[in-house]
Amino acid sequence: MTHDHTHSHFSDIAKQTSTRLSLSLFLTLAFVFIEAAAGVFANSLALLTDAAHNLTDVIALGLSWVAVWLTARPANARKTYGYHRAGILAAFINSTTLVLIALGIFYEAYHRFINPPKVQSGILIGVGLIAIVVNLATALMVKRGSEHDLNLRSAFVHLMGDVLSTVGAVIAGVLIYFTNANWLDPFVSVLIGFFILYNAWGILHETVDILLESTPRDVNLKKLVDELMQIDGVLGVHDLHVWSLTQSLRTMSAHILTDDLHISVGADIRRQISEIVHRRYNISHATLQLECVDCCPDSLYCDLNHSRVDEVPASSSGR
Repeated sequence: MTHDHTHSHFSDIAKQTSTRLSLSLFLTLAFVFIEAAAGVFANSLALLTDAAHNLTDVIALGLSWVAVWLTARPANARKTYGYHRAGILAAFINSTTLVLIALGIFYEAYHRFINPPKVQSGILIGVGLIAIVVNLATALMVKRGSEHDLNLRSAFVHLMGDVLSTVGAVIAGVLIYFTNANWLDPFVSVLIGFFILYNAWGILHETVDILLESTPRDVNLKKLVDELMQIDGVLGVHDLHVWSLTQSLRTMSAHILTDDLHISVGADIRRQISEIVHRRYNISHATLQLECVDCCPDSLYCDLNHSRVDEVPASSSGR
């Protein structure tokens, strides 16, 4: 009953998030056409840059929407962990597109620095002000939950990148209006590009860590082992693994060395370990194997490559 209630609550949250993403997607898509047309008419790279970024926002929001829909699906025989990693894949794709966009901005800005075209600053300012309102509204729709969800955060960074880049475009438009310094248009675009690149790199780095099943950065394994060794009955820890399914969903597996204990005593040790790792390290699922004989006392981390090599001679000698 508790499981059903939890799944229902998660489904409700996913449904609310999906609705907000859908609304943000349609608002952003509608504005892409308006801003792109204005950018061509005003001959403004800043507006065209922002329109291109908005277009990737549509793709990013679409990917995030699909990922939210997938993560709400229950686990099954083929996906025993469910579809939680779908959000990480969406964040990886979104952050990669942000990097490519930034590189494209740098390339186009270089050519415009060499030969700055005349920019119609009035259109740049007017459309830019409208874009700020639209982008800020859509960003705020996606912000809720983005602190602990890389999928939503990647979409939020896309949208907030648009807000700040549009502010930059408006400032450039005002300066060009008073000074006729058309080079300010590509200059602002370069600043926007660096901002996008900086934020994208942080998300990309974190998604790669999760996809490679790295230990979360805030988890000190030495400290964790020391705390587990303080539990009465724990004599050693090896084959320890801590990784993340998503930014906020962590799991762990370990072999725990104990004396030859009754099952009820071993169950209490497992309970204490699960409570410690959940409370202090936010590890929600721990798979623990209790052993009374430590076959590999010096191996805190399981060396799969070494194990595979050792298995070959053993197999050969058995023939």
